[in-house]
Amino acid sequence: MKKTNTATMDPLIEGYFSYLDKVGRKTPRTVVDVRCTLRRAIARLERVRPGVELWHLKLEDYLHWLEAERQCGCTESSLAKYLSHVRGLLEYAWRSGRAERNVLDGFSLQHTVRRTVPKSLNLDEAERLVQATTAPGPAARRDRLIILLLYGCGLRTNELCTLDVAQVNRERRELVVLRAKGDRPRAIPIPEALYTELLAYLLEHGKRGPLFRTSTRKRRLRAGDVCEVVTAAATRAGLRAGVTPRTLRHSFATHLMDRGVDLAIIASLMGHRSPQETGVYLHVLPERPQAAVRTLPIGGRS
Repeated sequence: MKKTNTATMDPLIEGYFSYLDKVGRKTPRTVVDVRCTLRRAIARLERVRPGVELWHLKLEDYLHWLEAERQCGCTESSLAKYLSHVRGLLEYAWRSGRAERNVLDGFSLQHTVRRTVPKSLNLDEAERLVQATTAPGPAARRDRLIILLLYGCGLRTNELCTLDVAQVNRERRELVVLRAKGDRPRAIPIPEALYTELLAYLLEHGKRGPLFRTSTRKRRLRAGDVCEVVTAAATRAGLRAGVTPRTLRHSFATHLMDRGVDLAIIASLMGHRSPQETGVYLHVLPERPQAAVRTLPIGGRS
């Protein structure tokens, strides 16, 4: 796994991290996420305003930074997250007397953030992808399970990589995701057909350690390894370019939504922290809100 750079930063920033931990009661992973954002912002802004602390920069400096991130392919949701993290630090600096004001106070990208429809496979494409993973051999069986777990359980790439054999609950036939985003562990029911294949795989790979290892050095799989597996399977299936592990996760949610599964259940299975995250999948049945409203007994008796 990639190690997080936790080198000490400016004392004020380190104080802010302590504040997030002790007062804000943020999860350790959230604090690490904020640290990464601030380190990224410092590295970018140092190029244009060398030697100037974040809390002494102007609004124009941050606007140029956000635009540079956008030009580099940063998504709108990531930009909003970066802005939120930096705004929090500037508020802390202002309240600590280190800055005259928080130049990001009241500034938001919310009005520019447009929820884009997540890229997903249709049912035919998903079936073709699964059928393209039927080759014999240990490595092929491992790759097939990777595809099935990403699509059949809606896992994030990192969640799949950190899975251990012990996280397969055989009594409840569930997958227990411990290393989840936002430190929110969850249990995901394993589809029956997938569970049967998973049991057969476990018989060959022992009772402990990483669920998935590389074929040669036997180390735990990394995100890049998983992406290669998905890309290769998509190519064999004749699917369009750009199919990624995230595409399979989005397909999981989209197909559940298409079958009428409650939004709250999908949010729980996906490990979402807010309804807005799951709401992006409402595109699959654009007529559903209208159909739901029509079921209300408002029209009087017939």
